[in-house]
Amino acid sequence: MRAAARATLAAGCLVLAACSGGQSGAPGAVPSADGAPDAARVAAGKYLAAAGNCLSCHTRPGGAPFAGGLPFPTPLGTVYSTNITPDPATGIGAWTATDLRRALQQGRNRSGSHLFPVFPYTAFTKFSDAEVAALYAYLRTVPAARYVPPRNGWMFAVRGPVALWNALYFRPGRFVPDPAHTTEWNRGAFLVQGPGHCGACHTPRNRLLAERADRALQGGSLQVLTGDRVRGWSAVDLTPGPRGLGAWSAADLARYFKTGASARAASFGPMNEVIANSLSQLSDEDLRAMAVYLKSLPPRAYGEERVPEALAQAGAGVYKARCEKCHGGSGRGGMFSGPPLAGSAVVQAEDPSSLVNAILVGSDAPESLSSESWETMPAYASLLDDGQVAAVSNYLRANWGNRGAPVTARMVRAQR
Repeated sequence: MRAAARATLAAGCLVLAACSGGQSGAPGAVPSADGAPDAARVAAGKYLAAAGNCLSCHTRPGGAPFAGGLPFPTPLGTVYSTNITPDPATGIGAWTATDLRRALQQGRNRSGSHLFPVFPYTAFTKFSDAEVAALYAYLRTVPAARYVPPRNGWMFAVRGPVALWNALYFRPGRFVPDPAHTTEWNRGAFLVQGPGHCGACHTPRNRLLAERADRALQGGSLQVLTGDRVRGWSAVDLTPGPRGLGAWSAADLARYFKTGASARAASFGPMNEVIANSLSQLSDEDLRAMAVYLKSLPPRAYGEERVPEALAQAGAGVYKARCEKCHGGSGRGGMFSGPPLAGSAVVQAEDPSSLVNAILVGSDAPESLSSESWETMPAYASLLDDGQVAAVSNYLRANWGNRGAPVTARMVRAQR
């Protein structure tokens, strides 16, 4: 995996790294004119927090919701998500709505210093002032938790270069609807580009770790703490090409967003938290809008990468013995067994990390949700060696119209 492509953001990251100092304000919910919390504004903010998947990134295993401490490995060191509960000493209880707006829309902390773009202000800048106010109102209502996350890597004490990075890659501004498209399309564009910040994982990055605008949502790579180790994952191509979402209908996508399963695939790995804590909480209308927007994108153009026939056939025996019962000889899967492998975006991803992980560690449905149609996949790490995992991966990437570059035993070994 190329170092430049190793994106470091898990979906939904709201990391307000080292944001202390500056103005102060009173903790507590934003009151309405009669002094009571504005219920409608709080509800709108709660919805936006779900759309942004704030819970997943700001809750460490076993920790209080939104209290921070979840580690994010990056090429510059580890960043820990911050406490965004209204605790005045360790959270954001002393923040004003203006402070939060400055962070989201401008990428600056309370004292005016630059935030690091591991916090995706490049997407959150699309929030309107009213939306920021709603999110602020909701965050004031969550239970305060006194907790200080671990210290970030030393590189994150140096902020000067961020100004140059911003000059190159940050374009602040609110979301502006495109009059050439429908209201539904524009709603989907806002959710994907703004609070959902799907590009944080699904867009490849350049050598300075900025999202490549020329390949927006065409598939990316990331590193996520999985269990007791950092594991590489690939985020699929979200454009409607043959190696992305070409075989998906808008209805397939909306159902997948809501439940973690559709006729085309079942969620696993880091996407499970995105489904459980974010997408499943959104309205059916918003999920369809996101699907409509994604299906309208120009498909990614691929080269002619192919697995040589000899490498592909080397995995035929493993597939027949371990996979065919659930996924079928045609790779089309079967109801209540395995999802389709033919046309799978995971199988055909430029970076095969998620495919390899699915074979090694298996797959399970999003927590608290039923995958409705597909059985979970067992782990084969103890049953298949590196060469066998590479061989069956190559078999999948060369059959049923699938395409992709060869997977090597060395790639598999890096994922163990």
